[in-house]
Amino acid sequence: MTADTLITLVLIVLFVPLFSFALLLAFGKRLPRKGDVIATGLMFANLALAVVVLVGTLNLPEAAPIPGFPHEPPQASFTWVDFQSSITVMEQDIPLRIELGVLLDPLVAIMLVVVMIITALVHLFSIGYMKGDPKYHRYFAYLGIFAFSMLGIVVTNNFLMMYAAWELVGLSSYLLIGFWYEKPMPAYAGTKAFLVNRIGDIGMWTGILILFTSYGTFRFDEIFAYIAAGQLPFGSEAWLTAAGILIFMGAIGKSAQFPLHTWLPDAMEGPTPVSALIHAATMVAAGVYLVARTFPMMSGGALIVIASIGTITAFVAATIALVQNDIKKVLAYSTVSQLGYMVLALGVGAYTAAFFHLVTHAMFKACLFLGSGSVIHAMHDGLHHIDDHDSDAQDIRNMGGLAKKMPVTFATFLVATLAISGVPIFSGFLSKDEILAGAWAFGGLQGELSVLIPWIGFIVAAMTAFYMFRLVILTFLGESKRPDIFAHIHESPMTMKIPIIVLATLSLWVFYSFNPFSGPSGWFVKTVETPVTVTGDQWYPFSHGGVHDTEHEAVLDMEEHDAVHGIETAVAETHAGQETLAHATHEAHIPAMIASLLLATAGILFAFAMYSRKLLDPDRLAAKLRPVHTFLLNKWYFDEIYEQWVVIPGLLAFTRITYWFDAHIIDGAVNGAAAVTRLQSRISGLFDKWVVDGFVNLVAYVVGFFGILLKKTQTGRIQAYIAFVLTGVVALIYLFGIFR
Repeated sequence: MTADTLITLVLIVLFVPLFSFALLLAFGKRLPRKGDVIATGLMFANLALAVVVLVGTLNLPEAAPIPGFPHEPPQASFTWVDFQSSITVMEQDIPLRIELGVLLDPLVAIMLVVVMIITALVHLFSIGYMKGDPKYHRYFAYLGIFAFSMLGIVVTNNFLMMYAAWELVGLSSYLLIGFWYEKPMPAYAGTKAFLVNRIGDIGMWTGILILFTSYGTFRFDEIFAYIAAGQLPFGSEAWLTAAGILIFMGAIGKSAQFPLHTWLPDAMEGPTPVSALIHAATMVAAGVYLVARTFPMMSGGALIVIASIGTITAFVAATIALVQNDIKKVLAYSTVSQLGYMVLALGVGAYTAAFFHLVTHAMFKACLFLGSGSVIHAMHDGLHHIDDHDSDAQDIRNMGGLAKKMPVTFATFLVATLAISGVPIFSGFLSKDEILAGAWAFGGLQGELSVLIPWIGFIVAAMTAFYMFRLVILTFLGESKRPDIFAHIHESPMTMKIPIIVLATLSLWVFYSFNPFSGPSGWFVKTVETPVTVTGDQWYPFSHGGVHDTEHEAVLDMEEHDAVHGIETAVAETHAGQETLAHATHEAHIPAMIASLLLATAGILFAFAMYSRKLLDPDRLAAKLRPVHTFLLNKWYFDEIYEQWVVIPGLLAFTRITYWFDAHIIDGAVNGAAAVTRLQSRISGLFDKWVVDGFVNLVAYVVGFFGILLKKTQTGRIQAYIAFVLTGVVALIYLFGIFR
């Protein structure tokens, strides 16, 4: 299959969800079953096309490397806007125009499959979960636009199209999180998600504008090439770092990283299948994908910021998840923590490990969320049978013993829990082990505070195993805490069981590597190569065995090399530091694996000791550590801090500014306008009185004067009239004589 054919298939995969959205929005009420089967069928057909694209991409012949890409990817672009002007870059006049297009590399191909797997299975699950909802067809329409938005981010070859799809993802999430907008909490959660993400998106757009102002293009490959050739934004490495951090702000918002992580747990107010879609393959994955796509242009300073933010996020979210009692909020904070892992990995240079964990996390986290949806669906049915509308169907303190009534849901939930806990033979072990090995290598080579990054990573691994098995034990094991509900609980219908079975199966190791203890030996890690950084070795101060001055090694002077030789030299020079890190990561693999296994085992055993065997009473422990427990239960008081120190003061400041502006500017302008109006009225009155009326009166006076004068000549005597005529004739003859 040729590259052109694959590009065509990519475009079809992109627009099928948009077609589904338009079809259901326009005709959903008149379609059979309100269009759910049609929408689901389209998604599964699109998944098949995505698989074809992936297989075709993996079989494409390898192309030569270009800056920022291991191999030159097939692309298709068209000029959207031509400004008919130029911009000077590297002392050359470059036409100023905006191109839109798509590219295809293994990163894109794998993400297409991941997004479509989750989207198709969420559609199927929703048929059972959303049955009877009055806005049923609109729900499936919104799923389509959500998938289209995420696919737009994935396939684009430029920042502008990515940003447009990025904002469309924000709109789609607002529509789905607030789907039940008639209730106050979903409406609040949708608005909060939308507004919090705007903060990160402003930073992202500013970073994009820095690059466009510097290079006159939005295309990734062209920007990477300019940076590799030594053309930094405004001629400064500081501006390159600033652009990287600002673009990363978009990921902080979308991927719910500290300090903009507070919107994601509240997003649980939307339908549970939406939560699976958001947390697994669409919205939160967009931020990690953004950093992965722009990784080659990130300077050392930017990557240190990225690693630090990811580490803080992973730790903070994991501590909050330890004490939550809402089944979906435990999973939500788990997602935030795992996203922190991915961002951490990208920051320390473990590029492949980060993307690997993005893919494996999509499978087991979607399984966990859909499994929680199956539980909530059953709990709602049980509460409905006993006419209890006040109890919380999502509170794990109302559950227990559900494994007996929901064996399929329990088995799949357990598989996904083992995967996220990093237990061997499950996918999460492979990807998380790679992240921890990369963090270990980075901390060992960098030293100083960077040593904290791997330590925190291992601590978070232990906490993850603990809170996930706490969730399993309190939900599925032991005796039911509400026997009145338990008697009416039953397993979910087949349309809800099939998706979680498929996702649990995809959480096994065999789909990614035939060696259950080694991710690098599998096809995935070998396929997704780390792109060569175009900023040079500057962020690898440990390359070549020690710290060295890289101020002039960061970029290549392309004037001293021909194009091909320049690229080969760039690859060789910038690979030096990456190869150092790769070698250190390989050496850290075994100790990191042993440490992560010991910590995961400790976390699991501690959870069973507390919540199953009751060797340590959790309530008594919470009472002894009440300040800490309250602190974590209230989510580090981030919402309260933002409300009291950011939102309210900000609103008050905005109100005061608005009041001052209204009192001094608006009122002044209104009063000024009134004064001008009065002046205009007075001038108009004076003009009317002295000019218009004066002219009319003057004409009347002149006419009257001559009338009076001529009146004297009207004597009624013939001899007088003859004398006047003769006098006039003589006067005329005299005048003609003068002017002759």
